Amino acid sequence: MSVIVQHRPRISLPSMQPAAPVAAPAGSAVDSQRLLQGRSEVLIRHGNETYRLRHTRNDKLILTK
Repeated sequence: MSVIVQHRPRISLPSMQPAAPVAAPAGSAVDSQRLLQGRSEVLIRHGNETYRLRHTRNDKLILTK
């Protein structure tokens, strides 16, 4: 899994730098703060698809394709 960091409002996939890999042993949880690293959203590449993980003002997480 590679995590791609994005700063709002610019959406430019080729210019984004991947974040350090986040590894977790099977069955354990990864803290959302570690994934987001202070940002409101990140792009996650999974296979050939890209997903957007967004942290809302209501302190919820939304994952969209």
